[in-house]
Amino acid sequence: MISPEPQEESVGALFGRLVEDGKGFARAELTYYRILLTGKLGEAGVGIGFGVAALVLGCSAITALLVGLILSLATLIGPGLATLAVVLVTLAMTGLLGWLAYKRVMRVFGGDQ
Repeated sequence: MISPEPQEESVGALFGRLVEDGKGFARAELTYYRILLTGKLGEAGVGIGFGVAALVLGCSAITALLVGLILSLATLIGPGLATLAVVLVTLAMTGLLGWLAYKRVMRVFGGDQ
């Protein structure tokens, strides 16, 4: 038995099918990466939670350290001067760290130095 020859599709039909296949592939890729990203964000959320907890505990420890420093200095120079001294030194350190952070960010992003 002789099989009929396959019908050749026109170039327009082939191009249309190519476009549809490309769209399907792009949708599949987007779905894949969306699922992958959702999984990664879920895992990262736990890590971010741990990081926030560590940050809160670190801030609490620094606060306790500063209060202890004020109490220790209060016996030597009085509570008012001890508080003033600790606040001024802490603000100076904060300003220095902020300035260093600003300079580093400007260097990374190509801003004026």
